[in-house]
Amino acid sequence: MVKVMGIINVDDDSFYSASRALTEKEILSRLETLVGDGADIIDFGACSTRPGSTPIDAQTEWERIDKALDLYTRNFSGIPFSVDTFRSSVVRRVYDKYGTFMVNDISAGEDDPIMLPTVGELSLPYIAMHKRGTPSTMQSLCQYDNLVEDLLQYFRDFDKKAEEAGIKEWILDPGFGFAKTMEQNYELMDNLHRFKELGRKILVGISRKSFIYKKLGITPEEALEPTTRLHRQAIREGADILRVHDVAAAVAIR
Repeated sequence: MVKVMGIINVDDDSFYSASRALTEKEILSRLETLVGDGADIIDFGACSTRPGSTPIDAQTEWERIDKALDLYTRNFSGIPFSVDTFRSSVVRRVYDKYGTFMVNDISAGEDDPIMLPTVGELSLPYIAMHKRGTPSTMQSLCQYDNLVEDLLQYFRDFDKKAEEAGIKEWILDPGFGFAKTMEQNYELMDNLHRFKELGRKILVGISRKSFIYKKLGITPEEALEPTTRLHRQAIREGADILRVHDVAAAVAIR
């Protein structure tokens, strides 16, 4: 069965305001919704990486993650969690205080040369996402010889790097919305099944993203229905994990 990963953004810069939670009350309320709606995994993020954003510093990221995880572990149990970070220092601090978790890295180790060795040393499961450049430059880096073939080769190459770093369990995220044009995102969705040949689980993160709402001339707040339609397609195409803002809607269709 497809797993549903519920998003909590412990920051004030996420593109979808309903996923943001900074105060203790907001964090607990968001967690209660995600858990109550049936999330299989809770994904904690504290550093916005939306196109055009400016990353916060590592200490601030850790403090926000620590605050949220402390509330989570004291009030909820039995549901695995992941941390959305590209910094190995945050990974190590989370591991030292909270134990095993899943690392969700939008850079597949490219933004921190110590990330992959750290994940391998700690024997953590890892999500490797494809992107190019930084949040401020990625949308100018959408030129591919062949989008699907280029991404397939990217993950073949990553598999070798993961093996060298001692990473045994990794999940593939093709990176919808990151260094892809609107048309390329839909091309990627239509060819998602191709990535099954790599023998890895596939995570799809498309929830309320701009290639959905801009195409329709609506806002992120109005994009649940078209997101759900694309989630259905993602499942047909072989997705194993849906990373979502709206857990109840995703659980209902899996």
